[in-house]
Amino acid sequence: MITEEEKSIRLENQLCFPLYAVSRKVIALYQPYLKQLDITYTQYIVLMALWESENITVSELGKKLFLDNGTLTPLLKKMEKQGYLSRKRSHRDERMVIISLTAKGHGMKEKCIDIPRNIAEKVNIDLEEAQQLHSLLYGVLKKISD
Repeated sequence: MITEEEKSIRLENQLCFPLYAVSRKVIALYQPYLKQLDITYTQYIVLMALWESENITVSELGKKLFLDNGTLTPLLKKMEKQGYLSRKRSHRDERMVIISLTAKGHGMKEKCIDIPRNIAEKVNIDLEEAQQLHSLLYGVLKKISD
């Protein structure tokens, strides 16, 4: 007979595992589209964030994407070399780096416009389920990020 403690450490009873597995599977769905554009998933989410809020600091971008500076800084340097964005020190506070899109970065928006619809078709859940899942995930994210 399995004890309650033993049940608690079973893989099938973990919240983290289906989140991890679904995340990997969904991100893998993006790969064919992103590969054509020669960008990674993380670069894609950086671009999406900058299309919404350009000229933001590295720390603001990190908060928006739930990424730390150690992860974000090398990514931004690479994207700058690729010509998608620029990084400039703030005139008001030189400790702050402002991220701005270049023309190439803005141009990527049109190239990515169909990706969300294509992914939604592949995930194949109805709109109500998608909205519930979105709400639940952001609720959990908010609770564990405060």
